[in-house]
Amino acid sequence: MPNVRQKLLPKLDEKEELMVRANTVKLLSDLAGNELVVSEENREQAREALASDEDIQEDLKKYPNETIAYLAGLVTTYDKMVVRDYADLKNFVVNKLVEESHGKNAKDRISALRALGDVDGVDAFKKRTEVTYAQKSNEDIEKELMKKLDSMTIDITPKK
Repeated sequence: MPNVRQKLLPKLDEKEELMVRANTVKLLSDLAGNELVVSEENREQAREALASDEDIQEDLKKYPNETIAYLAGLVTTYDKMVVRDYADLKNFVVNKLVEESHGKNAKDRISALRALGDVDGVDAFKKRTEVTYAQKSNEDIEKELMKKLDSMTIDITPKK
């Protein structure tokens, strides 16, 4: 059962809670004069947590401080928690394409930039079609229709 202090705290989303925990970990390590050293194991745990479909807020309790700090860095880098909906997925793809656009190989950079140009909202290569609507009175429309009908009518009366 949550204690009274927990009930007074505002409800945080996953990213907010992670950032509060990471900032607390960093502050405590700075105050104690202990450097946070992130091992490869911590990095792997953070990557797995980011890719997991599990509730991150529950998982945070089981990770060491170094993993939480690294996970916060990953989240900050990609500005999102976990790919949970289309907007997050689009943001993730765009971030990765931006990273690839700074690659060493010109062919890969061009491919990444072309893919970025095709992203909905960027539309750098989208062909546009313009449609113009004209407002006409009923009389004008009737005149145009009669003119077209007259041009389509074939005279079948015999010639003398």
